[in-house]
Amino acid sequence: MDKQQLPDRFYQTTFMIGLGFFTMGLMDPLYDNYVPVFLNQYIQSRALIGAVMTLDNIMALMLIPLVTALSDKTRTPIGRRMPYILVTLPMSAVVFVFLPRAGMTSLVMLISAIVLLNLFKQAARGPVVALMPDTIPGEYRSEANGVINTMGGIAAIVGTVALAPMMDLRLVLPIIGDTSRQLPFMIAAVLIVLATILLFSLVKERNTEANPPGREPILRSLKLVFSGNDKSAMYILLALLLWFSAYWGMRPFMTLYTIEHLGLSEGLAGFSTGMVAIAYAVFAIPSGMIAHRIGRKRTIRISLSALAVLSLLMLTHGNWTLSLGASQTFAVGTFWALLFGFGMFWGSVITNSFPMLWHKASYDNMGMYTGLYYLFSQTAAILAPPISGIIVDFLGLRAIFGFAAMCMLGAFIVINKVQGGETERASA
Repeated sequence: MDKQQLPDRFYQTTFMIGLGFFTMGLMDPLYDNYVPVFLNQYIQSRALIGAVMTLDNIMALMLIPLVTALSDKTRTPIGRRMPYILVTLPMSAVVFVFLPRAGMTSLVMLISAIVLLNLFKQAARGPVVALMPDTIPGEYRSEANGVINTMGGIAAIVGTVALAPMMDLRLVLPIIGDTSRQLPFMIAAVLIVLATILLFSLVKERNTEANPPGREPILRSLKLVFSGNDKSAMYILLALLLWFSAYWGMRPFMTLYTIEHLGLSEGLAGFSTGMVAIAYAVFAIPSGMIAHRIGRKRTIRISLSALAVLSLLMLTHGNWTLSLGASQTFAVGTFWALLFGFGMFWGSVITNSFPMLWHKASYDNMGMYTGLYYLFSQTAAILAPPISGIIVDFLGLRAIFGFAAMCMLGAFIVINKVQGGETERASA
């Protein structure tokens, strides 16, 4: 195939695959913003709230590597990833509708809804992610990941900027009744079902051999990565463990922080993560293009440096705004500006790190490497919230930003040890 024709085709294909990421982008911000608020009605300890918030990550740790590796050896007329997607995404939408009502009923109902939602959502995530490297050549995966992350970012904008303010809106609809604190989840569920239908209709999976390869157990996969002569994949995994620890140490407490320290309502508090989502969506594609020119590792290291600085600025934000008598408008505006910058560089890290790891994989074990990525990212998501929750209990909510800065600096050091994983142009 002529290389000049490939980018146009890959952009079209990637945008269609991005519909799967769109569904995740709708669910994740609403879940992360408001499940801690629902839990806060029943649980006083922030450390315990952080621990409960790791339930989804524990299930992701168990399900994503398993389901993704299983899809590696699945062969059906509609593909190896699509059967899992068509079952799990619609079921996720069904449970997502009932999540806020469960939160208003009892702690037992809320925990049950959290478990069911993540059973389906996390089982869907791996096959959705693996669709892209199945289809796109290695040298174009940074740009492709940028396109896909843009789709997820657009969905996150819809969830945080358009839907989250509806938490403050009270409507009584026929049949449904009172929609207080439920309307954003209802609309998101409808969009998830529509996106799933479009994904299935527009994306046709690549034909594969009739006899699939055997599946590598997860422990053997880890041994292969950590004991090989090339340690680069290991360093990528360790670095992402650190930067995801930074992110997930902050993420579950962000809405509570903006409510308690900046005085925002539940609906407006969602705009804080919306700033991250907007920047993520806007800069995902450009960051992939930049990495194609200057290299993925270089782009990631610049971004990690910026993320550490921005985290420190958020740590001291109250000292140079409200403590000096600044207005609430100024304080909120500057905090959102910092979050916008955070989202810009965070999107650059995510856009380019996955392609670096995929560069070490082959078509037959692409699902295995995708599973390892999520094994480490979800391990961070499990460990970081309770750790940061304990820090918050002792030092206050602002301490989450100090924890993030330390983890970003650690990731900066580790990623420097990675060799290879670049695009052909950057390598040259």
